[in-house]
Amino acid sequence: MNRHSPLFALLAAASMSAGAHVTLPPGGATAGTEYPAVFRVGHACKDAQTTTAIRVRVPAGFSPLEAQPRPGWTVSLTPTEVVWTAQGPGAALQGQDRARFTVRGKLTDTPGTLWFKVLQVCDKGSADWSEVPAAAGDKPAYPAARLDVLPAGVAPVDLRDAWVRSTVTGQTATGVFGKLTSGAGGRLVGASSPWAEAVEVHEMKMDGNVMRMRALADGLELPPGETVELRSGGHHLMVLGLKRPLANDHELPLVLRFADRDGRVSERSVTVRARVGARGSEAEDQHQHHQHHQPGK
Repeated sequence: MNRHSPLFALLAAASMSAGAHVTLPPGGATAGTEYPAVFRVGHACKDAQTTTAIRVRVPAGFSPLEAQPRPGWTVSLTPTEVVWTAQGPGAALQGQDRARFTVRGKLTDTPGTLWFKVLQVCDKGSADWSEVPAAAGDKPAYPAARLDVLPAGVAPVDLRDAWVRSTVTGQTATGVFGKLTSGAGGRLVGASSPWAEAVEVHEMKMDGNVMRMRALADGLELPPGETVELRSGGHHLMVLGLKRPLANDHELPLVLRFADRDGRVSERSVTVRARVGARGSEAEDQHQHHQHHQPGK
């Protein structure tokens, strides 16, 4: 396609808009708790070079307590609005750079969905991220930042790209992998499945020239807003005492347990699909050959 054609320009603008959304971390937050709303901002407005201000309109259901300052920016906070303003061109957020703007607040006790409308002011023009989908599946051009407020007991954690390694007859251990994100932070402290005797949080890492595996008694830390990957050869969930083989595309039900920073435990039920990988892994092979890791042994 000709880079100078009107169609190319239209598609490029749409692509830029789609990648420039102002968002909150996925996974939601627990009703009635304090929550650090971390707004992720990227790309300047259309035809602009820099972002010079971020204006967050606070929805009912979120009571702002403190806005995190940024070097070279001023910040103002009221019950209905938080505004960060660059003090000069040198402090402004450059074109393709990404940054985080954080305001801590208290959430409503009522579960539901909150929409934060954000005005991104640039050296040329502005982008008003304020559109709320009219129905499920709608994809507005300038969506507001969404926060799902969850009832107590439902873990405010997002799991993406999750899969479990398929097994063969006689194999009783396997690994679960994926990407975890918690907006408020916390710990993955355990899991369970009706298809297994136990599911544990494990770590593999090099000890000299030897790869060693161990269960994490205190669980796996999830820093606020950061994505933590469960992967082969690193942190993962170890499924022990499988009661049936997991062929490719079989589904494994899991209940994940998390603890927040105040020690409150919550759960999230997920289903992960089996995928063919390398025949086992070092972690799985160790479990197969060391009975002291098996439940009840």
